[in-house]
Amino acid sequence: MRSPRTLAPPPAGRLRAPGSRTPLALAVPALAAIAFLLMPLVGILARTSWNDLGTHLTSPDVLEALRLSLVVSFCALGLSLLLGVPLAWLLARVDFRGKALVRSLVLLPMVLPPTVGGVALLLGFGRRGLLGGWLENTFGIVLPFHTSGAVVAATFVAMPFLVISLEGTLAGLRTSYEETAASLGASPVRVFCTVTLPMVAPGLAAGAALTWARALGEFGATITFAGNLPGTTQTLPLQVYLLLQGSPEAATSVSLLLLVIAMAVLVCLRGRWTGATTDRAARPVRTTDDTAPASPPATGIEEPVTTSVAPQERWPLHAEVTGFTELTLDAGPGTTLAVVGPNGAGKTTLLRALLGLTPRARATLRLGDTDVTTLPPHRRGVAWVPQDGALFPHLSALSNTAYGLRAHGTPRAEARRAAQLWLDRLGVGPLAHRKPAQLSGGQAQRVALARALAARPRLLLLDEPLAALDQTTRAHVRHTLRGHLAGFGGVCLIVTHDPVEAVSLADRVLVLDDGQALQDAPPAEVTRHPRSPWVARMLGRNAWPGTATGDGLALTGGGHLVAADRLPDGARALAIIAPEAVSVHLDRPTGSPRNVWPGTVREITSAGSRLRVLITSDEAPDLVAEITPSAALELGLADGVSVWTSVKATEVSLVTL
Repeated sequence: MRSPRTLAPPPAGRLRAPGSRTPLALAVPALAAIAFLLMPLVGILARTSWNDLGTHLTSPDVLEALRLSLVVSFCALGLSLLLGVPLAWLLARVDFRGKALVRSLVLLPMVLPPTVGGVALLLGFGRRGLLGGWLENTFGIVLPFHTSGAVVAATFVAMPFLVISLEGTLAGLRTSYEETAASLGASPVRVFCTVTLPMVAPGLAAGAALTWARALGEFGATITFAGNLPGTTQTLPLQVYLLLQGSPEAATSVSLLLLVIAMAVLVCLRGRWTGATTDRAARPVRTTDDTAPASPPATGIEEPVTTSVAPQERWPLHAEVTGFTELTLDAGPGTTLAVVGPNGAGKTTLLRALLGLTPRARATLRLGDTDVTTLPPHRRGVAWVPQDGALFPHLSALSNTAYGLRAHGTPRAEARRAAQLWLDRLGVGPLAHRKPAQLSGGQAQRVALARALAARPRLLLLDEPLAALDQTTRAHVRHTLRGHLAGFGGVCLIVTHDPVEAVSLADRVLVLDDGQALQDAPPAEVTRHPRSPWVARMLGRNAWPGTATGDGLALTGGGHLVAADRLPDGARALAIIAPEAVSVHLDRPTGSPRNVWPGTVREITSAGSRLRVLITSDEAPDLVAEITPSAALELGLADGVSVWTSVKATEVSLVTL
């Protein structure tokens, strides 16, 4: 009996989704296009005289032309790097009038006929050109019919490849890396050399390779502008042109050489330099997770750490911020402010204004006796940790942490010792040798925090620095940070959505909404009397806005709330109701409650040993009640169950807005 045949699985990477067959109407023209591009290459291979290939390529004229081509192409590459890298940065990072025109000028040599480019070069740099006569009379420089002229022609047609490739890479690079480096004290030149260039190296290498290959194969502009002088301007493409007239077999052999060089460049560019992921160069896998710390904290880690500013240095803060965010900040040395508010409230804009990094807001900033308003970011003494950490991917965790110290001139060995100490304090010391791609999100966030603390700033700005950490690690890092801030001689601003962080780390809580400061008070005061519905909800309370009446509050969304507190009629106010003050019933309650509403259970969530029940009603805003699991079981609560809620008037707190 024949065994049933089994279909072999398709090769890996060749899986097809149902209905994914290529339409015939597209496949035929595509194959024709491939054949059209392949035919000239096949022609060269078929007509090459392989027996005479060595003789053709080693003839004195060909070797001389090859030498000259290499000299011209590498000189053109050097000139393109010197001029093209700044131009690419300008196009990618600076907005100016006429930018589109400049980019068009960059692209023009790529679409211009080479011979027309040569004519244009003659009219610009020839002896009778606009600039050529001055160059000859002043400096004795003559470009036409000289090797330098061949370099200029090759640069003219090849440099656009470098500029376009590098501009695209720079445009795709997040500016947070460069801004963070500046906040750590690195000058613009240092940022460009140590952060920007290393991070755009793949794009730069790709552009440089294409530029060199294009310069090596340049023909039209060279012969028009520089001529065809053996040993002076007769490069390999020009040699091919001459050989075609007298020795076609030798021309084919030299053409094959140029073809091999061009293909080698393209093969090298594939994936490795353009940044595409290949099977052999996969992204490193994150080897640890926050749920399993890199190493258990040593005995001394949990103790308060030394201040990053010498004890005698004290840096009070005064800032007046205008623009989208408008407020005045005054804080004494050692003050920590938690900045809270809903998304779009202006929290990050405030930090960036203090750094001098955003046009949306401008800050007049004084740190101690120094007015730093007009100083660039790297000279302000302000360090920050952005939301994404912005660790430099080309540096190890240790080098990242030492970056600010090195930018301030600290010797390398001393900077690395201090950096290692900070990494140890935050529990990631054993990971010092790893690159950011080898760290989990929480580990990377701790390294970013260590980098900012190690830089010894006057003002410390932290944008949700603990958001990526698990609860256990967050408690450890929070303890370490609190110990550091206890002796910090400057001021620290922490943007957070975590009420525990705001209460445990901050001396004051600054509440923002739509760019305005709604409240600036100690955490206990904000907890008792929040002036923002968002903050009240962040703290786990119900918050209903409305207008004060004789016996309570006329709610903004409709309905009435009776409160024991009394406010002037017409005053805008916020009613704060603790979830534990909300009673839930299956039937309409009787007795003393003044506020009673029917509703429907929409969601039940766990909050420690209690349950939080979200109840919606047509007669009142959404209300959250907090009850015990046994009470929920007794009431038979579940999504969709109809209930009654009640709140005593004495349990309602009214806060004037």
